[in-house]
Amino acid sequence: MIYGELQHFMPLYLILSRSSQMKWKYRCSECGKEFPLEPGVYVCDECSAYQKHDEPLRGILECTIEVNPKERKRILQLEEDLPDPVPYDFQPNVQVGYTPMHSPFRLQKKYGFDRLYIKDDTCEPTASYKDRASYLVAGFAIQHGIKEIALASTGNAASSMAGIGAGAGLNVTVFLPKTAPIAKRIQVLQYGAKLIEVDGTYDKAFDECLAYCKEHNVLCRNTAYNPLTIEGKKTAAIEICSLIHPDHVFVPAGDGVILSGLYKGFEELYDFEFIRKMPTLWACQAEGSSALARAYSRLTSDKKAILYDKSNNKFAGAPHEEHPWRKYFDVVPSTTLADSISVDIPRNGYHALKQLNKYNGKTVTVSDSEILEAQKELASLTGVFAEPSSATVLAGFKKASAEIPRSAVVVLLVTGSGLKDIASAAKGLGL
Repeated sequence: MIYGELQHFMPLYLILSRSSQMKWKYRCSECGKEFPLEPGVYVCDECSAYQKHDEPLRGILECTIEVNPKERKRILQLEEDLPDPVPYDFQPNVQVGYTPMHSPFRLQKKYGFDRLYIKDDTCEPTASYKDRASYLVAGFAIQHGIKEIALASTGNAASSMAGIGAGAGLNVTVFLPKTAPIAKRIQVLQYGAKLIEVDGTYDKAFDECLAYCKEHNVLCRNTAYNPLTIEGKKTAAIEICSLIHPDHVFVPAGDGVILSGLYKGFEELYDFEFIRKMPTLWACQAEGSSALARAYSRLTSDKKAILYDKSNNKFAGAPHEEHPWRKYFDVVPSTTLADSISVDIPRNGYHALKQLNKYNGKTVTVSDSEILEAQKELASLTGVFAEPSSATVLAGFKKASAEIPRSAVVVLLVTGSGLKDIASAAKGLGL
């Protein structure tokens, strides 16, 4: 284990209130239009006007900040953490983040990578990486006097928001497919949230939640739809880089929001000169739920593809009535036991694809049998019991390792505990 004190960064989420010179806002990831960071603002009104039901979300917003030259210089001189859009005084009294970074010597020896590490977010309060996003959304609700938060989930985001919401004294309503693992449903109920079971897929739950939020005027935490979900998930990048500077990071990917959050974190660290280069991010997907990987393959194979201008992150002439990348996405029913990354339509698809393209990211797909094998191997060689979606990072690394120099610094991001889905683990053991 190499985890100890964070040597160069102030405590996570502790910075914003110190400076009146930092102005937060939202910016559309598609056309660049700016919006105030306030309740009721979720996606770009212009780009989302062209939204089709069977495609990823249009007009996803990102949190952005204006920092004057003096403030930027002060942050660099003091080696402080990146600022946060929710003032510290409003953040829930729950310890989120600062999860361990393991140096798994048996795994390192087996694969010949001496600088292979595990970022272990099974140690979050609800045993899921999703706590990072839920924490920020809860703080935003407290800041603006909002009493109820609603969301759709495959399970982890639901139990996360329910748990963080309980600690913050907020009411939480969850839309969850009936097929979600029993452990995740129990978590939701034990935390006191209202559970609405949906007879259908995550995509149906997503739509029902949006309708509920509009009808009852409550804060929506749907992943990607709420910009703070991406912002919260960038924090692991900050923690990783406080200890090591990775060359490759393997990330479980369904909707692609964790991927986008990490990209945002690493990009800001690079822009603020905390790191010298962007790491290569690997989006690890189950073969039975690989819409993002398929789309990226089609994009990179299309010699006539219309691409974002990498200097300003915009398509020429955006917004487009028809998204230039819609043709790369198809709707294929998900068939994987890795429920946390099981989606038919990756809601963050366009945004994640843009980042993969901008930074020459990679995708890798693995079968359910490879996932279960990796789950057992991860537990038996490192002591980290990961749920199937998280085990994709080891399965993906095993497939991709031949492309990576043995001297590289590699991080496997484990995002959820195996205790959340005992049935799948039992299947992998033949029980």
